[in-house]
Amino acid sequence: MTEEELVQIVEQVRSQKCELPDVDVKAATGGTPRRLFEPLSAFSNTTGGGVILFGIDERSGFDLVGVGNPHKLQEDISNIASSEMEPPLRPDMTVGNIEGRIIVAAEVGEIQPQQKPCFYRTAGIQKGSYLRVGNTNRRMSDYEIFGYLSGRSQPRDDEEVIEDATPHDLDEDAVSEYLDALRTGRPRLLSDDSAREEVLSQMGVVRRVSGMYHPTLAGLLVFGTYPQSFLPQLCITFVRYYGVTSDELSPRGERFLDNRKFEGRIPEMIKAAHTHVMGSIRHSTLIQGVFSREIPEYPQEAIAEAIRNAVGHRDYSRYVRGSQIRIELFADRLEIISPGGLFGNVTVENLEEEQSTRNALLIRTLEDLHVLDNRGTGIRAMIRAMREAKLGPPVFRDARTSFRVTLRNHTLMSPEIIQWLNRFSGHRMNDHQRVALAYVRASGSMANSDYRRLNHVDTTVATQELREMVDQGLLEQRGTRRWATYSLASGWTAVPETTGVDPMAEGRVLAYVRRHGEITNSRCRQELGITRDQASRLLSRLVHSGRLRRLGKKRWTRYVLPDQGLISI
Repeated sequence: MTEEELVQIVEQVRSQKCELPDVDVKAATGGTPRRLFEPLSAFSNTTGGGVILFGIDERSGFDLVGVGNPHKLQEDISNIASSEMEPPLRPDMTVGNIEGRIIVAAEVGEIQPQQKPCFYRTAGIQKGSYLRVGNTNRRMSDYEIFGYLSGRSQPRDDEEVIEDATPHDLDEDAVSEYLDALRTGRPRLLSDDSAREEVLSQMGVVRRVSGMYHPTLAGLLVFGTYPQSFLPQLCITFVRYYGVTSDELSPRGERFLDNRKFEGRIPEMIKAAHTHVMGSIRHSTLIQGVFSREIPEYPQEAIAEAIRNAVGHRDYSRYVRGSQIRIELFADRLEIISPGGLFGNVTVENLEEEQSTRNALLIRTLEDLHVLDNRGTGIRAMIRAMREAKLGPPVFRDARTSFRVTLRNHTLMSPEIIQWLNRFSGHRMNDHQRVALAYVRASGSMANSDYRRLNHVDTTVATQELREMVDQGLLEQRGTRRWATYSLASGWTAVPETTGVDPMAEGRVLAYVRRHGEITNSRCRQELGITRDQASRLLSRLVHSGRLRRLGKKRWTRYVLPDQGLISI
């Protein structure tokens, strides 16, 4: 980290008056702070790592107080990181003089997936493992630790024998179809005298236990007559909400506009869920001469791939066998949530290139049936389908206990947005940059990975073209290097001047406050699915325009309507 980058991070913390998801603040005026193992563990286990800033006092409003003994502090950090953490860490140190105060930054890099979780040796792996969640360090749950440890080797949960089931619980037609596919694809596997049970056992559909054959979990899910009689929660649920939040009621007071459950064999569940979602989303008609064609609100390929990936790659361990795959349709987005985070060496950043299969047996069986291709192309197909539909790229979120894919229906090239983009005709921009500007207008901010997926370019091109937009005063950069995000520069309103407000954001916040009396930054983020920075800017805009009042300070801050929180006399 350069001293210039250190100054930028300090300015960001001081301007926002709070810690950041990737920045932990410590005063350190009286010596080395206690419990440094918490942020060391948390950042090393969290995507992208983070920075521990010493010399800023949160209790005094994030004032610069400086470090008492920077040399001793760096020694202590290095000793704790190298001798008390498992695996040992090597944080990079940067020392800077800002406004006459010595500030020290310890940059903690994310460790390799196969090394996680990093933990404090004295406390042990169960009590000494932490994650960064928002702007706090939280001790990992048993399941989160299990998720990391299971990623070090090949899980075999899909091979588990379901002893309550027998081969009679398998659908004869489905099994016969599978054997026919094997005869075509693997002719050496089956001979005329091959016993049916032996072949199914060799392929992992059944296993022999105490002289009797029983279906495996994968075999029962793919071929079972009714798998949910043994595994009731391994299904897909679908909920359609009226608005953009789960608690927004319809004009008739309904909580759900639709609520379905899809059960049966995996191929049946995938087909039924996909068909129902396609029938639930909006469709428009495009007239082309004497012909017309239907255009769905979300691309069919993106929906199909998201559902197939959720079923094939979810966690089937006993920890989360009671959780379903959830499909949630809102007015502005479609979300597919599967139990369990990403597996192995796959992260949100690299999931387009890397491949790591959690359920090897299940995936191979579905591949034999041509339900999945197991070539790692599903994510790329989703991104391509959204790009071709002129929609923003899918948003992927790995929460370790779940994985969420969000498809948004905001078109990036509507007549309104094109009219807005025309305001920038005097700037030098290529098509990639124009699309990116439209994306930032709709989403509030973007990262380098968003730019790459949006425009199908590599990191180098994305970095260069984003930097050009910053240099032209179109975008503002917050953070540096891998923590950098980009938002519209001051002076460029994110909505057309004729509309005044953004009904997809400000209107929802005001509606929430009218229903519940108040809103916090955290609740705003949850309701809108946006970042802390985006929520802060949105709430500040509403305060400055007089539509909300701010009450409280720091983490107790809440926002109410202008006539609330006042004492009448």
